[in-house]
Amino acid sequence: MSISGQKIRVPENIDFPKEEEKILKYWKDIEAFQTCLKQSKNKPRYSFYDGPPFATGLPHYGHILAGTIKDVVTRYAHQKGYHVERRFGWDCHGLPVEFEIDKTLGIKGPSDVEKMGIDKYNAECRKIVMKYANEWENIITRMGRWIDFKNDYKTLYPSFMESVWWVFKELYNKGLVYQGVKVMPFSTACSTPLSNFESGQNYKDVVDPTVVVTFPTDRGFSLLAWTTTPWTLPSNLSLCVNPKLIYIKIKEKASGQCYVLQENRFPVIFKNIEDFEIMEKFPGETLKGVKYTPIFDYFVGKCKNAYQVLTDSYVTDDSGTGIVHQAPYFGEDDFRVCLANGIITRDQEIICPVDASGKFTEPVKDFLGQYVKDADKNIIANLKSRNRLLHSGQVKHSYPFCWRSETPLLYKAVPSWFVRVEQMSKDLIKSSEETYWVPDYVKEKRFGNWLRDARDWAISRNRYWGTPIPLWVSQDKQEIVCVGSIAELNKLTGKNITDIHRENIDHLEIPSSRPGQPPLKRVSEVFDCWFESGSMPYAQCHYPFENKKEFEEVFPANFIAEGIDQTRGWFYTLIVLSTALFKKPPFKNLIANGLILASDGQKMSKRKKNYPDPLDVVHKYGADALRLYLINSPVVKADNLRFKEEGVRDVIKDVFLPWYNAFRFLMQNVERIIQEDKIPYKFNENADRVNVMDKWITSFTQSLIQFVTKEMAAYHLYTVVPRLTKFIDNLTNWYVRMNRKRLKGENGVKDCQVALDTLFGVLYDMVRVMAPFTPFLTEFIYSTLRQLLPGSSMESVHFNMIPEPKLNVVDSVIERAVERMQAVIELGRVVRDRKTIPIKYPLPEMVIIHQDQTYLDDVNSLLSFVLEEMNVKKVTLSSDKEKYGITLRAEPDHKILGARLKGDFKAVTQALKDLTNEQCENLISKGYVELVGQRIDVSEVRIIFQAKGNDQYEAHSDNDVLILLNVTPDQEMLDEGFAREIINRVQKLRKKGHLVPTDEVDVYFAVNKSSDISRIINMHRELIESTVKAPLKPIEELSVSKPVVIQETQELKGSELKLVITWRKDVEMPVSPWANVILQGVTPRFGNEASQGSIILKDGDNKYIFLDKLYKEIEILFGLYGMKFSLWCEGREVINTGDLNAKTIVVSLTEPKAIEAETVPFCKFVNVANGKKTATIFLENPKGKVTVTKGEALAFLSSHYGIKVNDF
Repeated sequence: MSISGQKIRVPENIDFPKEEEKILKYWKDIEAFQTCLKQSKNKPRYSFYDGPPFATGLPHYGHILAGTIKDVVTRYAHQKGYHVERRFGWDCHGLPVEFEIDKTLGIKGPSDVEKMGIDKYNAECRKIVMKYANEWENIITRMGRWIDFKNDYKTLYPSFMESVWWVFKELYNKGLVYQGVKVMPFSTACSTPLSNFESGQNYKDVVDPTVVVTFPTDRGFSLLAWTTTPWTLPSNLSLCVNPKLIYIKIKEKASGQCYVLQENRFPVIFKNIEDFEIMEKFPGETLKGVKYTPIFDYFVGKCKNAYQVLTDSYVTDDSGTGIVHQAPYFGEDDFRVCLANGIITRDQEIICPVDASGKFTEPVKDFLGQYVKDADKNIIANLKSRNRLLHSGQVKHSYPFCWRSETPLLYKAVPSWFVRVEQMSKDLIKSSEETYWVPDYVKEKRFGNWLRDARDWAISRNRYWGTPIPLWVSQDKQEIVCVGSIAELNKLTGKNITDIHRENIDHLEIPSSRPGQPPLKRVSEVFDCWFESGSMPYAQCHYPFENKKEFEEVFPANFIAEGIDQTRGWFYTLIVLSTALFKKPPFKNLIANGLILASDGQKMSKRKKNYPDPLDVVHKYGADALRLYLINSPVVKADNLRFKEEGVRDVIKDVFLPWYNAFRFLMQNVERIIQEDKIPYKFNENADRVNVMDKWITSFTQSLIQFVTKEMAAYHLYTVVPRLTKFIDNLTNWYVRMNRKRLKGENGVKDCQVALDTLFGVLYDMVRVMAPFTPFLTEFIYSTLRQLLPGSSMESVHFNMIPEPKLNVVDSVIERAVERMQAVIELGRVVRDRKTIPIKYPLPEMVIIHQDQTYLDDVNSLLSFVLEEMNVKKVTLSSDKEKYGITLRAEPDHKILGARLKGDFKAVTQALKDLTNEQCENLISKGYVELVGQRIDVSEVRIIFQAKGNDQYEAHSDNDVLILLNVTPDQEMLDEGFAREIINRVQKLRKKGHLVPTDEVDVYFAVNKSSDISRIINMHRELIESTVKAPLKPIEELSVSKPVVIQETQELKGSELKLVITWRKDVEMPVSPWANVILQGVTPRFGNEASQGSIILKDGDNKYIFLDKLYKEIEILFGLYGMKFSLWCEGREVINTGDLNAKTIVVSLTEPKAIEAETVPFCKFVNVANGKKTATIFLENPKGKVTVTKGEALAFLSSHYGIKVNDF
């Protein structure tokens, strides 16, 4: 139906994904996102940073989740009156790109890149940086996220890289940059060190070899050290013990050998302790300075103080021997302790005989060229052959792997450029304190702990595809120039460079400021890509070279969001650089989301295929459903989510369909008031609401808007959806359900208009409030609602501001009263379900018992709704429980208490069962009870109410109000319930026939003669007909001219009830007997395309044609010459043409499937009559194929039948 050419009728069913596709096209047509930005151009700014992903991989659920959070918040900010620039960013440099190229080109290490040439290598990297950019844009757009892809930023843009240089120079000028050696996690597959937060991203459980090695001393005993990295033993320079732990010297009785190890480790290392004698006990401090025989001689003489015992508290007694072997250039603690004790010095030559590919180099001649992990077995064999191996075995432990190559990391010393972070610790914590996080514990604990233990940040990488570190250094390292811009570089070199990737600047030299000295050359390293992403607030707008004023107006950002793993990644680098540059945080508000796991709790894996493809889920259920499922999950509170597809499906079932049905019901009744009452409906915002339910749903809606406003200000996205679900329940199952008659106009036009205005207003408010969360469904509903708004309206729901809550219509008393009414009705429904008494069957009485008179008064104010909803003849309100013989008893909630109490559960269960009625009442009033030394909360107990000596009542309570339901209906009530069951069957059949309330239909019924259904229909005819809004007639009154909409035979209380719904108006039908014909599993031939046709069953002599003639007619009609087929009707093979009138014949090779028969001919026809003579001819046959014009048909009938034509 339409008003002034505008469509307001909405379909009975909705395909959410298909409607979303239409809305995406609509947004594109009206340039919705760009229009939003223009609309808000002069409004206050709300700044948002989008963390850049790599486009070398496809987006997964983690990206979709973070993107949804960002979209909800930024849409909401726009609709609260802010201008929100939303630019997409791309991480284009670094390992993810290089690793792909290394795999593709078979590059094994730096020498391969040097042979190829950095220019060619980087050209290959540049080719793939946007490999999946189109897929990213498609998926993000399909999810309904509005973000600017055209005005994006990429870390490879020279403007971005130049700002990174500026950031670095600022740090350099502040004295925060230095070069040093640091033991770092090192990826041998990628030939580069990783930062601590990168190495922490990918721990795996692995099995490694363990060895216990002897270190002989000149004091008559050997020190025993344990390690899981035998490959580090060739680089051993010292041993370390804990100065405060107790160590023992033991003697093997059989051999006389003496060993020293930590006391608690003795029975772990030696299972046969009875074979040993403890000779001496002493603190670890005693061993300090003890010299031992080196295990290998590769580095003897390199460090004069090497090969002695050191002490440090990092050594523990929970693993190994309590004596740690130290290779200072392969362990952080090793390096720290050896440096502190003078075993090594900062400026000495590094003792690190392992190259960038993880292979041994000179002087480790025995294992030269072997990958260190592969060399473990050979080292163990070597130790064994020299009697230095006491024991070998295996251990399963957690070990870091490269997040990109999935290869084990090594800890090794690497010369690197560092940013001094440790000295900034207090400033970092202060910056963090100025930010607001959701959830806050991530900031206080996880992030706070990381900041407190912050270490200097190694920002250099020995790679190629990245922003080069802009340091030019002299050969003698006495002169360093830090370049902070492209212009500065051009000035210093005399060149004109525009792109500052390595291939363009590595060859550039800067003249020395010292006469006679060679020029300065650039250091070879590039920036860690985390340094680039941490610089994005400045680099995305080319600060400070451009947009200086604009940047400073919106810095810090109002909002950022990413996964919880970014606490040691992007969140950290952002705050380090911002604090170093400006002494303040880079953002004000942050949402950290958790991880999305497969449904079994495992990590999502493409290889295992243990999760559904995101786009498949979107195509199946729609983006809105996926968005709401994610937003309403623990993952928004930084907990993990086990992704379950049925959870997305449930959003459709529990939220969207009820919401849509409430909207559809509104539009049906708007259509009704326009059609039947001839009222040109327009929404009246100021309708005078006197009905208590109108006041209630309006108040509840405004309370919800107030709640959403408050929670969104606190970035609590996860609290909104549960309240929305509650709202949908209140709207559909309470307001619409209880006001159906009013909304249908049964209480008069004026009351109907107010009810429609109320429902319209509620839905109009909700689509605006929920637009940021479910952008598609709200747009779909709004597109119809806006046609009924007075005056002009905006093209999109997203152009509307979120309404401010109208606190003047919030009525807490009414909300409380309705909530109490709902409570007693819900309790009553539970009792009906328990006793299997459907709501259609009326019951004599419901008793509501509560001690608070206000509670009873609240229910009394809404008593008519209780009577109707509970379908009871009488409701009694009382505060006298004893009058009805009510007693209480308690039972444990087995699931809750059993899990908590374990061994004490049995005793507590008995104590609960022994509680008296009075004690149970005390438990309810106090909220807990002390039993058997345990505090038992009322929420852990089931309170059971019994109506003793009063069998007609069934009791139920929610621990607040008690209801009694008289469950003994009389015959009259049973008959009424039966009548309501008939109504239910008719209404369901109407729905199945896709009828709307304004459709004018008649209902015909047939039952077997012995059935009691006819008596009940006659007794309650007025109730039935007034409810279904159609006359109910015996099937004998059904004429052929009545077009059947739908018919069905159903079983009802042991009888068969046939229902036929027809259109009220008669339609012209063929005057000659006829039948429809449909092909099933048979294809029409010889130019025929349609598979439906119609047949006249009588010949010119007014006699039914024979069966062979029928076969011949169908053969000609569809071109089925020479084919063997059979004819079927109503599940049986046709044997007689005389009983086929107005039925459907199925043409099939085998027994056909059941079909839904049409009651009117498939083909257009014309009837003619002259006195007693009548005839019919089809104007098309098969369907859609014109055979004759109407004039030709009339002429043919006139000559064929010899009759004078009177066309009708």
